[in-house]
Amino acid sequence: MSPHILVVDDDALMRRSLGLQLEQAGYRASTAGSAEDALALTQRDRPDLVLLDMGLPGMDGLDALRLFKKQADTPVIFVTARRRELDTILGLELGADDYITKPFNPDVLLARVKAVLRRGAIQPGGQAEPGRLTVGDLEIDPAAHTVSVAGRPVELTAREFAVLHALALEAGKVLSVDDLIARVWGAEFAGEPQVVYVHIRWLREKIEETPNQPSRIVNVRGVGYKLMAQE
Repeated sequence: MSPHILVVDDDALMRRSLGLQLEQAGYRASTAGSAEDALALTQRDRPDLVLLDMGLPGMDGLDALRLFKKQADTPVIFVTARRRELDTILGLELGADDYITKPFNPDVLLARVKAVLRRGAIQPGGQAEPGRLTVGDLEIDPAAHTVSVAGRPVELTAREFAVLHALALEAGKVLSVDDLIARVWGAEFAGEPQVVYVHIRWLREKIEETPNQPSRIVNVRGVGYKLMAQE
């Protein structure tokens, strides 16, 4: 399986450009426009390497680096326009595996990516599989890609599974349609928000006792959806 690389940058053109270059080089690329979306995506689809912009809106790159390392010890390369030596030193001390400053030569970036992945491959141990999630009588096993309700297996498509997994990671909390699009379809999704409504409807048909009166995937009018535990 091709290594999965997550590009985190608030510049949409940069995200698209890096994502295309990585895919042309044989990698699987995902993108996020903020650290918050990137961390949520990492819980659902863990990357082998993160290309992380230091100057992000909201949570900045240094704070995000701490969480990436704490959450999954994921290798991180800083991609930054900041040339201040202090930022670079601080980033590396916090655990960044490498850094590259904008503008950069794509071949140089790909060489850095290969080097970091190669270093990671020879480390002892390796990464643990993401753990099972239990929300009441609903169980999700990301490693096996299975779902059961009250012990009954439920067959889901890959996208239905991703939507349910995103909701389960924040069980009891409301996720907006924009949140779900960013976490499941990615920052570059250019389609209509109706795609979320359709997948929620399909999920309800499969996991709700009464799909027209849902008690698991609840709509909070004007805000979004939340997954509620049922015993």
